[in-house]
Amino acid sequence: MSLAKLAIHQFRNINSAELNFNRKINLIVGANGSGKTSLLEAIHFLGLGRSFRTHLTNRVIAHDHKEFILYSEFNNEGMSVPVGLQKSKTGDTLLKINGSHAKKLAALTQYLPLQLITPESYALLSGSPKNRRAFLDWGVFYHEPLFYNNWARIKRLLKQRNAALKQCKTYNELQVWDNELCLLSDEISRQRQAYFDLLIPLINQTIADFLPDFSITSQFFCGWDKNNKSLQDYLTANFNRDKQLGYTTAGPQKADIRFKINGLPVNDVLSRGQLKLLVYALRLAQGLFLNSFNNKQCVFLIDDFSSELDQNRQQILAKHISNSDAQVFISVIEKNDIETLFGQERTVFHVEHGKITVE
Repeated sequence: MSLAKLAIHQFRNINSAELNFNRKINLIVGANGSGKTSLLEAIHFLGLGRSFRTHLTNRVIAHDHKEFILYSEFNNEGMSVPVGLQKSKTGDTLLKINGSHAKKLAALTQYLPLQLITPESYALLSGSPKNRRAFLDWGVFYHEPLFYNNWARIKRLLKQRNAALKQCKTYNELQVWDNELCLLSDEISRQRQAYFDLLIPLINQTIADFLPDFSITSQFFCGWDKNNKSLQDYLTANFNRDKQLGYTTAGPQKADIRFKINGLPVNDVLSRGQLKLLVYALRLAQGLFLNSFNNKQCVFLIDDFSSELDQNRQQILAKHISNSDAQVFISVIEKNDIETLFGQERTVFHVEHGKITVE
């Protein structure tokens, strides 16, 4: 899957643009504030139905306009799939995929698997476990067909359970939720662990190339210590604590991936530039896995490619990107800094004050 065409209307400072993309490397060149990140943001909307910069739609719609419109054509094994998305300041959303109305924005994820890397991507490792769960679940979603429905059901059960915690007096009153919650949690954890076990060899290969001076270990934590107790035992034993806190303290909603160097968390050992390099390695590994095991093609969005990466690390990254055969969108301030790192199969887009031209 690749993004062949994109038409943008009233999206941030991009009033109107119609673009044809390269199947491999697309360089987006422009000064800070020119709109190059907005172009990446528009593509992100088509892959996930949301922005990576804000959760407020009104901030994305161009000033003095009521809505933004994105129209695209995806290339899927030689077939063209048209996708149109319109969002208004009133909160209305219109999504059409291949000529048919789609009820949920989640439908977009099947057509354009995206991996996003920004200057703030090191938060994947230094931030909360929620970031690492999202990283893991992105891959499980494409690998396990039943994952999405199971995880959605678990989130609903947890919401109901947390609400009941504030009212119930004994643990028995929670049993109706916990019976199903424990069954689904075991299944979700099995799916996550199975995917993680398959991903680990690719992660280790990319880490060895990006950070050869470090021995980095990674371990999946399901959200409770399965070696000591079942989730049911934890929920029973933690009832009073959960009731006092007002939420469930054990379960798949607490899952994490722990990356360590000599027993220490990587964010205590690596510099911010090294953390970013590790994130590149992790996301590239996921993209390669998707291509190899799931017969899907990942699309990479890389904002500010050269940020905190020296020339040697840029060369390593460019080599992996080129070898991945993935479609890539890369924003840079000056193309001269990285143009020579990639082969001839590339297209350069210049962005200035929201206007996009092709070199």
